[in-house]
Amino acid sequence: MNRFVLLTALFLLNCGISSAQKDPIILQIDDVTVTKSEFLQIYLKNNPNPKFDQASLDEYIELFKKFKLKVIEAEDLGYDTIPKLKKELEGYRKQLAQPYLVDNEKNEELVEEAYYRTLNDVRASHILVRLESNATPEDTLAAYNRIMGLKARIEKGENFESVAKGKNGSDDPSVTSNGGDLGYFNAFQMVYSFEDIAYNTAIGKISEPFRTRFGYHILKVTDLRPARGTMRAAHIMIAAKKTDPEEEIMNASKKINEIYEKLKNGGKFETLAKEYSDDPSSNQKGGELDAFGTGTSKRMIPIFEETAFALANDGDFSAPIQTDYGFHIIKRIELKPVRSYEEMKKELQIKVNRDDRAKKTQDSYVSKLKKTYKYKNLSKESLLWFYQNMDTTYFNGTWNANNLTTDNILFKIDGQTFKQQQFAIYLENNYRNVKNADNISTVNEQYKNWEKEIILNLEDSKLTGKYPEYKALLTEYHDGILLYEIMNDKVWQKAINDTTGLKTYFDGNKSNYNWNERLDAVVYICVDNQIANQVFNMIQNDTINSKHVIDVINKESSLPLSVKTNKFDITQTNYLSGRNLIKGINAPYDFEGKYYVIKVNEKLQPKQKEFSEAKGAITSDYQNYLEKEWINELYSKHNIVVNNKNLYAVGKGYKKKK
Repeated sequence: MNRFVLLTALFLLNCGISSAQKDPIILQIDDVTVTKSEFLQIYLKNNPNPKFDQASLDEYIELFKKFKLKVIEAEDLGYDTIPKLKKELEGYRKQLAQPYLVDNEKNEELVEEAYYRTLNDVRASHILVRLESNATPEDTLAAYNRIMGLKARIEKGENFESVAKGKNGSDDPSVTSNGGDLGYFNAFQMVYSFEDIAYNTAIGKISEPFRTRFGYHILKVTDLRPARGTMRAAHIMIAAKKTDPEEEIMNASKKINEIYEKLKNGGKFETLAKEYSDDPSSNQKGGELDAFGTGTSKRMIPIFEETAFALANDGDFSAPIQTDYGFHIIKRIELKPVRSYEEMKKELQIKVNRDDRAKKTQDSYVSKLKKTYKYKNLSKESLLWFYQNMDTTYFNGTWNANNLTTDNILFKIDGQTFKQQQFAIYLENNYRNVKNADNISTVNEQYKNWEKEIILNLEDSKLTGKYPEYKALLTEYHDGILLYEIMNDKVWQKAINDTTGLKTYFDGNKSNYNWNERLDAVVYICVDNQIANQVFNMIQNDTINSKHVIDVINKESSLPLSVKTNKFDITQTNYLSGRNLIKGINAPYDFEGKYYVIKVNEKLQPKQKEFSEAKGAITSDYQNYLEKEWINELYSKHNIVVNNKNLYAVGKGYKKKK
């Protein structure tokens, strides 16, 4: 940029400030401006407790400039035209638009309904007759008659469970183990249509048949109780399927009972979980599980859940129980009652918007949009051709509208007209998953879907102009996608692939990559001093190796001893740090409740790492180097102007939302 253009840019920036006092400019990079509202939205998102002092703002604007430079560079290089990224952004855009395309009044009703159901658990049993969503009319009728027959048998006095488990009963594979009993559930834990029937069927009654995407159901409600809240729990699991050999199940049972005895004798649950639990998703977290119960999507098998909720106090743990997965000891960490409506409203709102409930609010919203945009229906005569020319080939995708010679208007909205040929194209492209029905029903259903899609797309196209917060979110996702992709190309992946550059960087910075003092050692970790002394005495004999020691010590139980063999960094290993360990066998000592016997094979002095030994750290440092060089290049390419006066006034009038 030459001097004249630079002066012009500065002049326009100052003029912009005086002419747009409501949203002054904070930053300008070439012809890209960032206003106060844009800057503040991002600043607050990254600083939940903002100070607005000069030092904080100066520090943040430097980070923000780098961020904007990277995004601008990505746009200059055409990243926003890459099909993969366009598709990803469009997916996010659709998600972000959903909350704006609903009837807020209807939505409020559904949120309140969801809260009532969150407060109350319903228990139900069901029978399923499976049916594909695109089943033929003949198959649909057969499935309906079958479910009606099963219902009639129950109404005549047969036991629900017997009918569900009997010949030609429920198609739900879990019926063999649960007899159709689904246990307790509440809002959002079943598909909405199933949940809705469950909460609207009286206790002890059988529902009318209803259809979901799985097929036809009938259900019997057996109980309704106040919700018990949300449970945070941990467990220690010893894996053993009920189909495993009896000896393996007995060994697992023995092991869980040994662990239980240790707990009763004061053992730390988290430590025992890390050492012995077979659940890889929780053992390194001390056995802690995701929260389950009311208001969560997480459901546990009934015996596990009942055992957890039966624990009276935080910190209590259960006796061992057996499930299909093995044996468990469960510890209650925290039980929270159901929160108030005010506390849960926003969370429930999000769930309603993402759930099948949203279809209800969309239908209501479309009706309102029709009034807003002066909708006029002209389809009565113009749909006749489709009624007369639709046939069964439609359902396998071979139907077409080549014989349609007219292009009459079907409806008008917001000054636009939508015609027969447009509907015909929609029909040809949207035959999948359409229920096989008669011509008129199929055309009417598809016409309703097409009309709804057009009207929602019309409103969708106006969202950025109507809702600044939506536009800001969309920009945030757009920038985030481009930033990740260009950082991957220019820094992260580039550093990994540039083997020559990595080696050159290492050769120039070798002094940064060194080993600390290390021990080549065998570490025996013992549960008590007696075991430690036994190990110490055994390993005096050079012919005895660690495997032999484990076989002897852990003959009756797998708990007393574990062994680690490695080259240990002394400063990074807490049970080795600060100890005067000699080469050879060191006397037992205790650390944080365990006893250690250390056999030092060799003391390794500090030395420089080889390239292969330091590759992870080198790659990380080289990435930082590449990013720094790239940022310097971007600074030199662009003209950057920060209006400090507006920057330092960005917090003026700001009030934190409660």
